[in-house]
Amino acid sequence: MSLQLKKDSLILRFSQNRPLVHIAFWVAYICFYGTSWGSYDDHYLRAFICESSELLIKLPLVYFVLFNLIEKYLFQRKYAEFFTYTFVAIIFAGLAIRLFYQYVLYPQFIPERVGTPFFITFRILKTLANTYTLAIMVIVIKLLKKWYKDQQEAKSLEKEKLEAELKFLKSQVHPHFLFNTLNNLYSLTLKKSDNAPEVVLKLSELMSYMLYDTVAKQVSLSKEINYINHYIDLEKIRYGERLDVSFNISGDLSGKMIAPMLLLPFIENSFKHGVSGELETVWVSFDLHVTEDKLVFKVENSKSPEDDHLKISSYRSGIGLKNVKRRLDLIYADNYDLKIFDEKDTFLVVLKLKLATNDELMFQDNLERNVI
Repeated sequence: MSLQLKKDSLILRFSQNRPLVHIAFWVAYICFYGTSWGSYDDHYLRAFICESSELLIKLPLVYFVLFNLIEKYLFQRKYAEFFTYTFVAIIFAGLAIRLFYQYVLYPQFIPERVGTPFFITFRILKTLANTYTLAIMVIVIKLLKKWYKDQQEAKSLEKEKLEAELKFLKSQVHPHFLFNTLNNLYSLTLKKSDNAPEVVLKLSELMSYMLYDTVAKQVSLSKEINYINHYIDLEKIRYGERLDVSFNISGDLSGKMIAPMLLLPFIENSFKHGVSGELETVWVSFDLHVTEDKLVFKVENSKSPEDDHLKISSYRSGIGLKNVKRRLDLIYADNYDLKIFDEKDTFLVVLKLKLATNDELMFQDNLERNVI
C-alpha cells in the first residue's frame, strides 16, 4: 500500500470516529482561543485554564443546539422557533459564563479583577460575542456536514439508478437477440434445412456465453469477437450464397476489455435492415481495428433504393440500437464517438471508443462522471 493510500485510509477512519472528531475540535478550539487571549498579557497558562473551564457551560450549549434545536427546528424549517430558542440559549449561556468568571475564575486565577461590577457592558458584550461566534461556527459546520451528506446520498442514489438502468438495458439485449435468432431457426425448419441442427448448436454456444460471461461489467475483447463470429456464422447459414460477408480484424486484442454484447446490435441491424428484405446478392462488411487503447469498429452493408426511408428509419429507431447508444453513454461517457452515414447504396456505422484494461476502473469512473 502506498503512502498516499495509507494517509487516505487514516483520514477516513478518523472522520468516521465521531467522538475523536469532537475531541479534536474542542482541543483545537481551546488551543486557538487560549493562544489568542494569552498573547494579550503573556499569561498563556491562565488563558488556557479559563478557556478550558468555560467548556463546563459551552459544551451543554453547543450540544443542545446541535442535537435539539437544529434537528428539531432548523432541519424541519421552523426557522422562527430555531432562531428564537438559539438566541435565548446563547443569552443564558453568556450570562452563566459571566457569573462563572465573576465568582469562580476571578478569585482563583485573576485576583486583580475581583470586585469589579458584574454589569459591565463591554465585558458582557465580549462574552456574548464569544458565545455567539462559537454557536454560529457549530451551526455552520452542522449545515455543511448535512449538505455534504445529502450530496453523497443523492450521488449514491443516482449511481444506483444508472446501474439499474444499465442492467435493464443489457438484459433487453438477450431476449432481443434470442427473438431474432429463433426467427432464423424457425425459417430454416420450415424449409426443412439440413443446417437447422448446426444453428441449434451455434445458438446453444451463444446462449452459454450470454448466461455465464455477460454478467460481468466487461469481458475480454477476444471473447466478444468469438461470440460475434458465431452470430455471423448463423446468418451465413440463414442467407446462404446470396450473402457476401467479410469480417476483418487488425491489431493486438490481448488484455483488451469491452462491455459485453456492445457491438452485436450494429451487426444485427446490418443483417436485419440491410439484408433480410433483399432477394438479390447482398453484402455486409465488418472491420475492427485495435490500437493500444482504442477500438475502431466499422459496419457497412448494401441497401436497396426501394423503401429506403422506411428501412433507415427502422434502423435508427430499433430497440437494439437505442439500447446500445444508451449503454455507450453510461459506460463510456465521452470516451466514444458514434457516427452513422446514410449513402445512396450503402449504410455505414463507425464506432470509436477507448478500451479499458481494468473493467472496474473504467466502469466506475464513467458512472461517476454521468452522476456528476
